[in-house]
Amino acid sequence: MQTYKLGVIGTGYVGLVTAACLAEIGHDVIALDVDEGKISNLRSGVMPIHEPGLSELVHRNSGRRLRFTTSYDEVVPWTDVVFIAVGTPSDSNGDVELRYVWQAVDTIAHHVHRPLIVAVKSTVPVGTCDMIEKRLREMVRAARGNTVSDGISVVSNPEFLREGRAVADFMKADRIVIGSSEPEPARVLKEIYSPLGVPFVFCDRRSSELIKYASNAFLATKISFINSIARLCERVGADVVKVAEGMGYDHRIMPEHLRAGLGYGGSCFPKDTAALLRICSKVGFDFKILKAAVEVNDSQVDWVIDKLRAVLGELAGKTVAVWGIAFKPNTDDTRESPALRLISRVLQLGATVKAYDPVATPDGNLPGLVVCSDAASCVKHADALVVATEWAEFVNMDFTSVREQMKNPICIDARNCLNPSEVLEAGFRYLGLGRSISIG
Repeated sequence: MQTYKLGVIGTGYVGLVTAACLAEIGHDVIALDVDEGKISNLRSGVMPIHEPGLSELVHRNSGRRLRFTTSYDEVVPWTDVVFIAVGTPSDSNGDVELRYVWQAVDTIAHHVHRPLIVAVKSTVPVGTCDMIEKRLREMVRAARGNTVSDGISVVSNPEFLREGRAVADFMKADRIVIGSSEPEPARVLKEIYSPLGVPFVFCDRRSSELIKYASNAFLATKISFINSIARLCERVGADVVKVAEGMGYDHRIMPEHLRAGLGYGGSCFPKDTAALLRICSKVGFDFKILKAAVEVNDSQVDWVIDKLRAVLGELAGKTVAVWGIAFKPNTDDTRESPALRLISRVLQLGATVKAYDPVATPDGNLPGLVVCSDAASCVKHADALVVATEWAEFVNMDFTSVREQMKNPICIDARNCLNPSEVLEAGFRYLGLGRSISIG
């Protein structure tokens, strides 16, 4: 295997996982971030995010094949390939905000002195990599001439990492997508990833960029589909858990993303569905299926609120315990968290909300929210419990002891992750989403 010198711009979820995993498979990697505090912490072994297995990789490779810096001077002149892995948040219109990408591109251009491959891992609108290459070459040509500028190539190399299992997703990827207009950069990227032994998809840059959006939009639609089936199940007396199980055995469907619940959240699905709809709007295409998927997801929290009202009446003056703040288990990420949307709505309706999460804390201002240090204190004197994030701690809880702490034994399983029989036997009234079991 050939060892490459690699730079990674950005040390968020994607950048830090990418840097650590590339070092783990044998490359020399230097990761850059403009946040001096974050880089100082990383040099000391302090992780900026909670991600299973990541801390071990960083500690094992730091000082050997993995370094951290805030200086582009240490990265660009030294590397064979620079990966751009900065954030691309949505603006108020749903468009992708590319200011961090352009900041990285412009700063890279100022430090280029020889041929360079730039691989874009950030999720960007279709056509962005074409614009990045054009901009880089123009800036470098103006500063250093055609010889250097003609040696710059931009490759689209989207990430498909799931928070909570990002390391495993990198090391055992379903595929590596490489979008390139030239064969040599594609060959180099293939060599870099070759130790992983996973399938490759080679295509043009625009197809590569769209693969990322299409993948996330499809998965978001799949989640909204099963959530719609869950609502139908309640009306006809069926159990969505069994319906999903029966569907999932079909190899054309598969079981992943077929769990009914509060809906999708996090840093990818909401942002990428909004961005894809904006892309469609700009080219005059009405993506009706995706619009419907987003509408269903936006209404999931209201469905759970309706269940709370059905069992408690008006929520004003009531105390609701919420287990889960992160948008999914095994992460501390609260971006676009359905749990936080639920908490906000319950607070607006006049209830007291007590919340607990094993690792996450609220990101934002939620006046009246009581954040608890453990699950037991969270449910003390509560009128109802809502399980909003499917942490293993909650799934394995002794509900008999939980029942003893609560004012009213009502449990709304908003992730369909609990064993209803165990909850019912502990003396609770149990309500799932789209489940035929709602007794007690």
